[in-house]
Amino acid sequence: MVRKSLSILSLSIILCFGLVMVGCPKKTATKEEPSVTGVQPPAPVPGAGEKPPAKEAVKPGREGRAAPESARTKEEEIRKREEEAKKRAEEARKRAEEAKRAEEARKRAEAARKIEESLVARKEPGIEGEYKESKLLNDIHFAFDKYNIRPADAEILRENAAVLTTLLTKDPSAKVQVEGHCDERGTAEYNLALGERRANSAKKHLISLGIAPDRISTISYGKEKPLDPGHNEEAWAKNRRAHFIILPK
Repeated sequence: MVRKSLSILSLSIILCFGLVMVGCPKKTATKEEPSVTGVQPPAPVPGAGEKPPAKEAVKPGREGRAAPESARTKEEEIRKREEEAKKRAEEARKRAEEAKRAEEARKRAEAARKIEESLVARKEPGIEGEYKESKLLNDIHFAFDKYNIRPADAEILRENAAVLTTLLTKDPSAKVQVEGHCDERGTAEYNLALGERRANSAKKHLISLGIAPDRISTISYGKEKPLDPGHNEEAWAKNRRAHFIILPK
């Protein structure tokens, strides 16, 4: 038993000596491979061999070449709308002008009809035969011993000119005659001359308003045909006048 124990001890000593002589084996450094399920590898550095991320595609209406195209499209739409608005405005203007011309023509026709209906034959025949009068042609009046046209009478002549223009246009053979009248004061000769001056003043004013000179004639009755036979200032004021008649064809 003792012998066996010695043998084992001897063997152990030999082995230890051998190990001391040979030395302990050195560890070899090995590079660990990253585990699939372990710690994630560090993020790659941009530019270190990797491709840069692709740029986002520019959508229409944002920055890039698509924006000018969109702007041009909007400008074209605005221009078209403006042109259409101008066209509609021009059409509306033309319709308004046509309606205005039609209304003016209707008014002229209505005025001509009224003027024609207003003409009546005068009971007393004139020097040149029967002639007509119109209630639409109003007399103008003068101050004592005067023949100038006063502002209120100038307005009456303007209205008379409008009536005469319509009448003479419708009837090219018609003419207007201006009669000059005076009140009873003064001599017959003086009043004949004064009546002529009054008739001529009215004629000149009508010519200034557009009545052709060859469509107007004058005559003076002086104090021979008073409108009011009275012998007072009220009657005399009525008799100082210019009267308008339409001569026969």
